Amino acid sequence: MGVKAKVIAFANQKGGVAKTTTTLNLAAAFVEAGQRALCVDMDPQGNLTMSQGIDPDSLERSMYDVLVHRLPIREVIRRREVDIACASIDLAGAEIAMSTMIGRERSLEKALEPILGEYDFICIDTPPSLGLLTINALTAADKVIVPVQCEYLSMRGLIQLQNTLAMIRENLNPDVEIEGILPTLVDSRTVHAKEAIEILEENFGDRVFASRIRKTIRFAEAPVKGMSVLRYEPDGTAAQSYRKLAEEVLANGS
Repeated sequence: MGVKAKVIAFANQKGGVAKTTTTLNLAAAFVEAGQRALCVDMDPQGNLTMSQGIDPDSLERSMYDVLVHRLPIREVIRRREVDIACASIDLAGAEIAMSTMIGRERSLEKALEPILGEYDFICIDTPPSLGLLTINALTAADKVIVPVQCEYLSMRGLIQLQNTLAMIRENLNPDVEIEGILPTLVDSRTVHAKEAIEILEENFGDRVFASRIRKTIRFAEAPVKGMSVLRYEPDGTAAQSYRKLAEEVLANGS
């Protein structure tokens, strides 16, 4: 048994912060750097699954079956630019189906155990809520990356997030750590973006990544083509910023 995968959950209960974009593109940057990466789509909307050109409605089995029926996760992994454990809309019913299960917070952690030796990184995309799906992701994770939208940085959102992480450490996963807070959707022309990053750095210090994910139309275009921005526009600023982020994460681990 070699090295075990580092499991990273991407979480923020606020939607529209570029969580899915970051999960996919960081994983693609890991693969480009010679790492083995798996993305796990835990969001019933299936945006991560779709962003690799897979139609969630066409899937016979998905993460729902893994979490609820204990189907081996290998059976829902599709090999694309990165490997993806696919989601479909039935995942929306998983929280209710799992609510009566013993150890329901650990379903994902158990599902990942058999494949931890097959990957260097497992990147988990979560829904924009703090329901059971997100809790499963955070319980399975070694690290959490928190994408934060600099356009509307609300301190309330940050306090909520700190409370969530505290709750998970206390009750479920004492070892989970914030790998970093990632400023996304940064519009460098605005004063607000600069202020937002200052607020983040005042509150979280060096846990704020040096990488910044700027706003660009590429993030909307690439998924429609079923690819990451690294493949869609390899020399663009978006691709470069995710490569830099991958370097930061790899450097933290070494």
